[in-house]
Amino acid sequence: MDINWTPVIAATVCGAGALYLLSRWRFNQKIQKKILNARKRRDKSLQQAEQAVQLFKTQNPDFESSSIVSLSLPELTGKLKDGSLQPDAVLYAFMEKALEVNKNLNCSTEILMKSVAQLKDINTQKKGLLYGVPISIKDNVAYEGRDTSCGVVSKLDEPALVDSVVVKVLKKQGAIPFIKTNIPQGLLNYDCSNPIYGQTLNPCNLQKTSGGSSGGEGALIGGGGSILGLGTDIGGSIRIPASFCGICGFKPTTMRLSVQGISSCVKGQKSVLSSLGPLGRDVESLALCMRALLCQDMFSLDPTVPPIPFNQEVYESSEPLRIGYYENDGYLQPSPSMARAFRETKDLLERAGHTLVPFQPLRLYHALHELTMRGILGDGGRTLFSHLQAGPIDPCLRDQTNILSIPGFIKKLISIVLKPFVSASHLSVAELWRQHANIEVEYIQEVIAEWRRLNVDVLLCPMLGPAYNFRYCGSLNSALSYTILYNLLNFPAGAVTVSTVTEEDEAQLRHYRGVHGDMWDRLFVKAVKGGVGLPVAVQCVSLPWQDEMCLRFMREVEQLTAKRIMVL
Repeated sequence: MDINWTPVIAATVCGAGALYLLSRWRFNQKIQKKILNARKRRDKSLQQAEQAVQLFKTQNPDFESSSIVSLSLPELTGKLKDGSLQPDAVLYAFMEKALEVNKNLNCSTEILMKSVAQLKDINTQKKGLLYGVPISIKDNVAYEGRDTSCGVVSKLDEPALVDSVVVKVLKKQGAIPFIKTNIPQGLLNYDCSNPIYGQTLNPCNLQKTSGGSSGGEGALIGGGGSILGLGTDIGGSIRIPASFCGICGFKPTTMRLSVQGISSCVKGQKSVLSSLGPLGRDVESLALCMRALLCQDMFSLDPTVPPIPFNQEVYESSEPLRIGYYENDGYLQPSPSMARAFRETKDLLERAGHTLVPFQPLRLYHALHELTMRGILGDGGRTLFSHLQAGPIDPCLRDQTNILSIPGFIKKLISIVLKPFVSASHLSVAELWRQHANIEVEYIQEVIAEWRRLNVDVLLCPMLGPAYNFRYCGSLNSALSYTILYNLLNFPAGAVTVSTVTEEDEAQLRHYRGVHGDMWDRLFVKAVKGGVGLPVAVQCVSLPWQDEMCLRFMREVEQLTAKRIMVL
C-alpha cells in the first residue's frame, strides 16, 4: 500500500518549528525577566536611598548638602579628620546629590545601601587616608552581594561572593563605596549604554554620550554626584569618559593595583591589558586614591601585586621635565579643539621652563591592526559574542556585533580593505604566542628604546574629544588610536581637562579632511559636531611603573592651565 508521506513530513516540520518558536519564546521570557529583576533591584535601591536621605534630613534640620559636595577632596578629608564634618553627613550629602544627578543622566546601576551600615564601624578607620569619603565604583568592580553585570544578561543574578581587593582596601582606608555606575554592553565600547540599564548621558550636554566604558563614573563625577571613583581601562575606558565629562582620569601600569574581583567579558585575553584606576575632579584626588590603595593591605590581600608604595617624592618634584610630544599620530587627525588644546598646553609647558622634544608613535598601523585588535579579538570575538548573544543587543553595539557575527572567511576579506579594527579570524596557539612575542619582546622594547634615545621623561599627546553624539562610538573604533596604544604598551596614561570647545573650533570642522579623507574621517566630524562649550583634554604618558611621574606631569599641566585661566 502506497503511503502519502507529505502530510506526515509537513506535520513533523510544523511541530519542530512550533517547538523551536516555543523554546525561543521561553528563552526570551527568561531574559526579559532577568532584565526586569535587575531594574527592580536598581529602582528599589534608589527608593531606599531617597528614604534614607529624607530621614536624615528630618533628624538633622540644619543639614545642607551643597556646601559639602562642593568641597575638593583634600578639603573634604581635612574636615573629616578634624571632626568639623561627620561621615554620616558626608555620605547622605553625596547620596542626595547622586540621586539628583542620576535622574538627569541615568548613570547608576545601584545604590549600595550597605554603605549606611558601614557608618556604624567607620570610626575604627579614622587613621585611613580616605576616612569617611563616599566613593563610586564601576559596575564590574565586585561588591559583596551585588551583580557585576558588565551590561550583559549572561552575568545577571550572579552576585559577588566577596568584595574585590580594591573595595576591601578602600574600606580599610575608611572610604565608603556607596554607588555602582553604568557601563556599555560588554565593556569593549566607548559609549555607555546597555539593554539592562539604558543610556547614560553627558553632564555637560544631555545630547552627548558620557563616553565609556567607565561612562557612568565620568557622568556621576562630572555631574557632582561623586568626588572620587574607580574605573577600568582597556582602550581608553577611564581617559575617554574623563575627557568627555570634563574631569581627570588615570590609567596606571597594569597590576600596579589589584584586579582580583574585576569582571570582564574577555577574561584571559593578554595581548592588551586592562588596568584599574581612579577618576576624580582633579589630579590631587587621583594621587590621594593611589596613595591609599598602594598600601600593605593590598599587597597582603593580593601577593601578585608588586609591593611598591606610592612615591610621594617623585609626585611632588618640581624639577624641569624633558617632554616628548606629538600633535597628530598620523592615523586620526585631531578635531580642531583637540589640536588647539594640545598646542596651548605645549606652549604653557615651554614657557614654564620644560623642554619639548618631537616624538612620533612607531609603526602605528602595525601596532593597532596587527597587535592590538588581533590580540583583543584573538578568538575571532567568540567569547565576547557569546555574552552579547545571550540577550538583546544594544543599539550602541550593533555595528560591532554585526562584524563579530560575520563568518570567518568573509571577515578575512573585509579586514584587508577596512581601516577600522576588524579581526580576520581566531588565532592558533602558535600564532597567539608569536603575537605576544611581537608585542612584549619587539614592539614595547622598540618604543622604550626610542623613548630612551630621545631622553624624555614623559609624553604629551592629544586626548580624544570632544564628547560624541549618540551612536557613533561603535562605528569609530579607529578613533581610539590616541588611547589604546598605551594599553598595548602598558604605559601609565592620564587625561587632564584643559579647555572647552570654542565657536571657532566648531567652524573649523567644516574644513576637516582627516588623515585618510575616507568615510570614517567624515563620520568623526559628524560624531563631534555640535560641541561648543564641551570640555577638551590632553593626555599625559610615562614609562611603565613610573605612575607617580605621570601623575606629577598631569598635576603640572593642571596647575599651568589653572593659572592661564586666572590670567584670562
